[in-house]
Amino acid sequence: MESVSLGVLISFTAGLLSFLSPCVLPLIPSYVTFVTGLSLEDVQHSRKTALVHALLFVIGFSLIFLALGATATAVGRLLLVNRRWISRVGGVLVILLGLYLLGAFNMRFLARERRIQITDKPLGYLGSVLVGIAFGAGWSPCIGPILGGILTYTATQSELRRGLVLLGAYSLGLAIPFIAAAVAVDRFIAFFQRFRSKLVWVDRFAGALLVIVGILMLTNYMTVLTSYLQGLTPAALRNRL
Repeated sequence: MESVSLGVLISFTAGLLSFLSPCVLPLIPSYVTFVTGLSLEDVQHSRKTALVHALLFVIGFSLIFLALGATATAVGRLLLVNRRWISRVGGVLVILLGLYLLGAFNMRFLARERRIQITDKPLGYLGSVLVGIAFGAGWSPCIGPILGGILTYTATQSELRRGLVLLGAYSLGLAIPFIAAAVAVDRFIAFFQRFRSKLVWVDRFAGALLVIVGILMLTNYMTVLTSYLQGLTPAALRNRL
């Protein structure tokens, strides 16, 4: 499937970077305790409960991201005739988002907080799903540019399945470390204490990644590169993609 394997790698990496972003990473312990309804000490002794609630939280935000991916692809399909220009304009937009993360300039509309505020979590397992949906529907200053870049790239895809695969990979990149943090919150806190001074470089790396992706989209080298990589992929693996 043309461009999907590279797109999946980029989207998965973007999900990891979203988790590590300065707006998300420091809040993970709070999310864990809020979603599970347990204190940090209790979470360490109730890992099964934490795992179940974390999985439901992940399902919640994944539903939102998949819906966004389907919508972006549907819009791209409507403009199929002008797909080359969509890719070029999208490339410019992705470059601008990357430069924003690199600190080249400020976009006030991206700096505004748009997260849905939930002061009291709904009861039960359904509540964890609803909180995940609320998290996914938020558009915080950190996760917004990264997710926006992936959605822009997704809009250039011609098939609905490709859009779902790309946003599924993004969700997976965000989900895996969250689940790991939920079941090992004590280790996560120790990791965060060591990593917190380097958070600014996460934005820098994400910005550089978006700039590179934007340039590839703008010059149409994304298609050239993915075709080359596809030729290097073993046939058995390529047929599964």
